[in-house]
Amino acid sequence: MMNTLNIRETCALGFMAFALFLGAGNIIFPPFIGLQAGSHVWTAAAGFLVTGVGLPVLSVIGLAKAGGEMGNIISPVGKIAGNMLIVACYLFIGPLFASPRTATVSYELGIAAFTGTAGNAQYYYSFVYFVIAALVALFPGRLLESVGQILAPLKILSLVVLGVAVMLLPAVPLQPPVAGYVAAPLSSGIVNGYLTMDTLAGLAFGMVVVNAVRARGMESQAHITHYTIKAGIIAGVGLVLVYLSLFMLGMKSTYLAPDATNGADVLRAFVQHHFGGRGTLLLGVLITLSCLVTAIGLTCSCAGYFSILTPFGYRPLVMFFAILSFIISCAGLDTLIRVSVPVLIAVYPPFIMLIVISFVRHRLSQPVRVIAPATAVAFLCGMFDGLGAAGLERFVPAVYISLPLHGQQMAWLLPAGIMLLLSFSVSRISRTAQATS
Repeated sequence: MMNTLNIRETCALGFMAFALFLGAGNIIFPPFIGLQAGSHVWTAAAGFLVTGVGLPVLSVIGLAKAGGEMGNIISPVGKIAGNMLIVACYLFIGPLFASPRTATVSYELGIAAFTGTAGNAQYYYSFVYFVIAALVALFPGRLLESVGQILAPLKILSLVVLGVAVMLLPAVPLQPPVAGYVAAPLSSGIVNGYLTMDTLAGLAFGMVVVNAVRARGMESQAHITHYTIKAGIIAGVGLVLVYLSLFMLGMKSTYLAPDATNGADVLRAFVQHHFGGRGTLLLGVLITLSCLVTAIGLTCSCAGYFSILTPFGYRPLVMFFAILSFIISCAGLDTLIRVSVPVLIAVYPPFIMLIVISFVRHRLSQPVRVIAPATAVAFLCGMFDGLGAAGLERFVPAVYISLPLHGQQMAWLLPAGIMLLLSFSVSRISRTAQATS
């Protein structure tokens, strides 16, 4: 039984967490924000960092404190609702959205420059991509060595090269902001941070990190929590540095990608301009490795969870999720982003509520009575925000539309906060009445 990890092992653990987090969404959303936010870029960046870095790190730390089990964080909402939230989390960060997106992004950044975006090349690429992801995911016990010590350094190298290129590119005049960044850059950045899906992924990746610590012979819960928190902090610092360089990349690409429809277009234009054909191929390979690391981690997490929930074994589920991810990836990047936006806006509020309250749950005498009502309100409000984002605002109650921050898909904060305060007050009154009776 071990009580400590050396510096090299701790750093490898942190690099693994960083590599798992930094997938497709993390690479494509910041450049597009930098391009669209213009003179409001740093306000939008601040909002993005809250939900793109702050909440994911909190989710890893919260999971570690909860013993490495997502169910311990979700349990206050009840068994049925809790299981539904966990299943939704794994499906969204796995085969439905995040995992297919890693393949489409890596294709558009690395291969599309040579084959174009039309034809069947993307399908062949995605097939090979998920075959490799599945083969690595079949051996989860070797994840720390394969990801933390081999693939993560390659990912970091590619990002360092990209960051240096960004710094060398001459500054350009900041353009006026467009879209939602004109009137509400902060909240637009916050909502775009949702789209990385890292807060949800943190609950799954936190389990991967906890298991990696245990695989090194660590059995004490206190030590497991300690090193998981360190890994989360290392990953958070790395994400901030990467995001800052990618925001700058978008700012400096105004004239390189004026007609870009997503961040992949911005990155491809920048890399083609700065590195030429050979450089684009090299960076495309490295970005592919970056996305592949995330796909492997997602496949491991999903197969691990559903092997417990269902009668199917881990390895058959790895193959099933890899096949499903391949099929969905064939829809293309723009379609995946368009479909995922309203869904993620809908499911994020209850998860944010549960993660944040998990840090004070031990201080609550009746946690279920306090947490469950507030989470239910957050979920209902999230559904309203999701309907609005999908263009179905006619189904949203007028009173909800009149709430503050509704236009920024953040109106849930007020009703959920009020319900949290009310349920806490009722719990205290009930406890006082029982003590005096």
